[in-house]
Amino acid sequence: MVKLNLAPQEEQVFAEILKNLVADLRMEIADTDSMEFREKLKDRKRLIIRVLESFSAN
Repeated sequence: MVKLNLAPQEEQVFAEILKNLVADLRMEIADTDSMEFREKLKDRKRLIIRVLESFSAN
């Protein structure tokens, strides 16, 4: 596992970027017709949410 040593301000910026990405993925998932691609996007969204949760756990 990779450990990131981020200053609090850096962590905050990184978390905001990830939150924006999750919001963008929600829109893209809703607009995607391909079921296979939609599932890949959902998997990516779940992974990003886990990363975000790991920030709040620390």
